[in-house]
Amino acid sequence: MDYIVRATACGGQIRAFAATTKNLVEQAREIHQTSPVCTAALGRLMTAGAMMGIMLKGEDDLMTMTIRGDGPMQGLTVTADARGRVKGFVYNPNVWNAPKYKGKLDVGNAIGRGTLTVVRDQAFGEPYSSQVELVSGEIAEDLTSYFVTSEQVPSSVGLGVLVNTDQSVEQAGGFIIQLMPGYTDETVNRLEENLKKIHSVTKLLEDGLSPEEILQTILADMDLELLDTVPAEFYCNCSRERVTKVLLSIGEKDLQEMIDEGKPVELACHFCGKKYSFSVDELKILLAAAKARKQKS
Repeated sequence: MDYIVRATACGGQIRAFAATTKNLVEQAREIHQTSPVCTAALGRLMTAGAMMGIMLKGEDDLMTMTIRGDGPMQGLTVTADARGRVKGFVYNPNVWNAPKYKGKLDVGNAIGRGTLTVVRDQAFGEPYSSQVELVSGEIAEDLTSYFVTSEQVPSSVGLGVLVNTDQSVEQAGGFIIQLMPGYTDETVNRLEENLKKIHSVTKLLEDGLSPEEILQTILADMDLELLDTVPAEFYCNCSRERVTKVLLSIGEKDLQEMIDEGKPVELACHFCGKKYSFSVDELKILLAAAKARKQKS
């Protein structure tokens, strides 16, 4: 089962999250038929999204992360909620490039230079949006920069995805370690020393470490306190009703053009691939509804 562990250390000076996400990343790979480098990129961002999602304060709050790059992957989008549910897609899922070195997929060059945008959509209040330049395109380093730049929270982010020779996901997971207000120099020094001993998240996953064991390794001798675990899953909330609203929003002209073609229209969800078909008669009903709404306004 995929899940996230939430913890504190050093008497609350540190808050920490670690996750195992193999199943949800594999589900995303199967849906989008991603190449290995795209699987790694999407898996990293979805893993981070799942952990960042449970940081949201409201149960109905949502967070969307979008990476736009000038590399062949073009970018990717991930949406997560406060219950550990996450979904995502890659703009060009069929990128193949040479690895950085044996066993290390070159996500950075596949994404290229660009931006990371994080939007928090709160159930009450206006959405909060922040954008930063990508540091490396490797995603973990970019999120580390985001936390420091946009949220003023010194953080260390580690993300990893292991892909089998048959392109399926062997392991996926990661961690986010953050310093809370009131932290001391001693805490920073001890944390930095512990992090230096970590070769990579991929190595931790290869060694079979659980999220709890990952945190125990990173926060060794720092009074780690495991608080709770949250199940993580790939989840898409698309529905016919939501797709209908999208069709209503495109405007009378485009709806009329669809009707004039005389064929059913099929729309697919970017996140889960589910397809929704609308007959010509249904499109005519939508057009009438769009006109009625326009007259009322």
